[in-house]
Amino acid sequence: MGKITRTTNKKSDGETIVHIPLDELHQPEFHPFEIRDDHAMTRLAESVKRYGVREPGLARLRADGGYELLCGNRRRRACEIAGIPTMPVIIRELDDDSATLAMVDSNLEQREQLLFSERAWAYRMKMEALNHNGVKGDKHSVDVLVEQTGESRNQIFRLIRLTELIAALIDKVDARQLAFNPAVELSYLSQVEQTAAASAMEKYEIKPSLSQAVRLKKLKQSGELTVEMIDEILSEAKNPPPGESKGADRYRRFFPPEYSQKQMDTIITELLTAWKGGGKYESR
Repeated sequence: MGKITRTTNKKSDGETIVHIPLDELHQPEFHPFEIRDDHAMTRLAESVKRYGVREPGLARLRADGGYELLCGNRRRRACEIAGIPTMPVIIRELDDDSATLAMVDSNLEQREQLLFSERAWAYRMKMEALNHNGVKGDKHSVDVLVEQTGESRNQIFRLIRLTELIAALIDKVDARQLAFNPAVELSYLSQVEQTAAASAMEKYEIKPSLSQAVRLKKLKQSGELTVEMIDEILSEAKNPPPGESKGADRYRRFFPPEYSQKQMDTIITELLTAWKGGGKYESR
């Protein structure tokens, strides 16, 4: 085990900040927040290399040795990239629910953008931890989340439904290959049925429409749904939105979701004109 260098620095509440070797800091067993080596991580690593870790992480002792890093896993990765061998953390005794709340709150407050799956699991984990601890006063756990996130109660419950999706489907939601509303409806299918839906999506290279997903859910609730029916429904040509041609769906995946049919048509026309004339298309 590497040497732990204790500092004399203390927080205002008397807690000691301790520098722990990175190899002794472990991510929680279930950590729904991705640690991505993206542009933001590059900037963080550069900042850490220049100024050090400005905000200490939060950790607790692990039964099998080392420390469970509840808050600060992005900072730990930044230290790793920057070649800094230790990281400042506060060691605190926490039960499982308190540890979960600390981890979730830290990520909800500090991360600018979260994937659908990250938000879904964060909300579910926080509600479960609050329910275990007993929410103080007349509030329900969902009300605490409403105040913290600004999301409506309905939206929070719908987001939590995404945690019932199989990995293949929730990954598609994160990648914007499956829209949020259809995904919520598909979450009511069994794992076998969801697997069949994911296979059909790959086979037909389609995104289920909301109406298709609702039909599948209703058939599931009535006990009539079969794997064959899932394939049949998802193989149907979707009705395009008003003013959108049937062939537009094959091109929509190349455009931002907020682009209208007119915007897509304009860009496609300009691309084809440039191609036909042997010119070069310049995006605006």
